[in-house]
Amino acid sequence: SKKKGLSFEEKRARMMEIFFQTKDVFQLKDIEKIAPKEKGITSMSVKEILQSLVDDGMVDTDRIGTSNYFWAFPSKALHARKRKLEELESQFAESSQKKETLQKSIEKAKIGREDTAERAALVKELAALRQKKEQLKAEIDKYRECDPDVVEEMRQTNKVAKEAANRWTDNIFSIKSWAKRKFGFEESRIDKSFGIPEDLDYID
Repeated sequence: SKKKGLSFEEKRARMMEIFFQTKDVFQLKDIEKIAPKEKGITSMSVKEILQSLVDDGMVDTDRIGTSNYFWAFPSKALHARKRKLEELESQFAESSQKKETLQKSIEKAKIGREDTAERAALVKELAALRQKKEQLKAEIDKYRECDPDVVEEMRQTNKVAKEAANRWTDNIFSIKSWAKRKFGFEESRIDKSFGIPEDLDYID
């Protein structure tokens, strides 16, 4: 069978190993020689991978004379990743709080009431927040392979977020059950009125 190539994040992690293991300073041409031979990174992708690490502040670079030099030390990289993680977690918490506030607003809406512009706006904003949440999760995943301490912190953060999401899912199911008993509405009508996805379920 054909051997599967390295993903973009796997290449980033392996390139960081070059710097961490050697604790040396390199020119681009040096990396282009070392990366394919020792880390299985194709030479054509070396420059792109290296630039992405520079853009994320994980690799330092400076021009001396006519040459560019690159280096990265574990201590600085760890601090950079932790700062980025804290920033992402702050955004994640803010989005989760706003989602919770919007969810409460939707729940207070009278069952069976005709759709209004306000409700449509709330549902639209909630959908946008869900998308933002997924984007933040994907951004956090970029740093998952870089450091075991960061991985553990993310696991704990994800655990809290998962528990919170499942609590709100449980609340939605409870409200739907109450509405069906109280007003005799069909479940599909409740889902449609409040923009609840048909496949809404707990997160495993």
